[in-house]
Amino acid sequence: CAVATAHAAGPRRVFIAGDSTASAYPAERAPREGWGMRLQPWLADGWEVRNHAQSGRSARSFIEQGWLAAIARDLRAGDVLLVQFGHNDAKVEDPARYSDPGTAYPAWLMRYVDLALERGATPVLVTPVARRKFDGGQLLDTHGPFPQAVRDLAARQGVALVDLNTLSMDWLRGLGDAASRPYFMHVPAQGQRDDTHFSAAGAQAIACLVAAGWRSADAGAPVRPVRPGDCAAIPVSATPAVSPSAVVDERTIATVQPGPHEGEGTTTAYPFFADATGLPLVFRKRALHPGATIGDHVNDKDEIYYVLSGRGELMLNGAVREVGPGDAILTRNGDRHGLRQLGEQDLVIFIVFDEASRTP
Repeated sequence: CAVATAHAAGPRRVFIAGDSTASAYPAERAPREGWGMRLQPWLADGWEVRNHAQSGRSARSFIEQGWLAAIARDLRAGDVLLVQFGHNDAKVEDPARYSDPGTAYPAWLMRYVDLALERGATPVLVTPVARRKFDGGQLLDTHGPFPQAVRDLAARQGVALVDLNTLSMDWLRGLGDAASRPYFMHVPAQGQRDDTHFSAAGAQAIACLVAAGWRSADAGAPVRPVRPGDCAAIPVSATPAVSPSAVVDERTIATVQPGPHEGEGTTTAYPFFADATGLPLVFRKRALHPGATIGDHVNDKDEIYYVLSGRGELMLNGAVREVGPGDAILTRNGDRHGLRQLGEQDLVIFIVFDEASRTP
């Protein structure tokens, strides 16, 4: 499974297609990180990471929503495509993401393999990383038949396999229940108890396991010499202290951003107290400039919008209505909603939610 010869023009790239366990997160979500954010230091010189992983996606929805097409626009001969899904593919209650592990799931994964081969790139399949779920000291396998489906597909197609499920389960067993907790989003100061997503140390350890597994599968893989045992030595940081009271001037934190959730236009975000520790409550202000939207999406938490000024069109669970100053909007975990600015005046809203309520 030697990596294809790189194209003469530009650096050699490792593209990542995956879900929230690999995706990138902004500073305001710290210490949460995906392993794709920490892969670069494990790559050989002359290689760079292009992390296209997206939270909440399955092998199916990543394609149907156009994320693989974005990779296809840049993928070229000599590149590598790492593919890790499985967490959301198993959600049978969500037909937009679920795939049968014996049929549809490997068929969707083949779309990634075929794309890489067509472009002269190297596909590498990665089994889903384990969740940290212990029961009486026993680590439970939460992915069922999905990892084996990836193993079988890799064997049939002669594609390199990083068995991250096995590697991460061995790593978790070695640490044990209590010692493994700080590598995940167990942040008492922020009220978080998440056994799916990683802290910075966890993302670093999993990226190390990806590199070690890749090198084991392919001696020519463009990664530094590393073994799974080396990954277990990555330490965790001390738990941050609760930060003191503070006053923030919004002019010092204003950040221009595109419309959230793949929305349209331009917005200005004011992430108040994003660096505060011991504060699970998230409090933000956002100005949607003319033509801007918050894209239609499914909530992963309870959330409140309060309209300060301007007018907007709210889409909530299929219903559409206009909202304006003084309107407070409660959207529940699992609701589908979006918001569009109307008229010439900015639509300015406050957004409040409890980070601890977020669905993993």
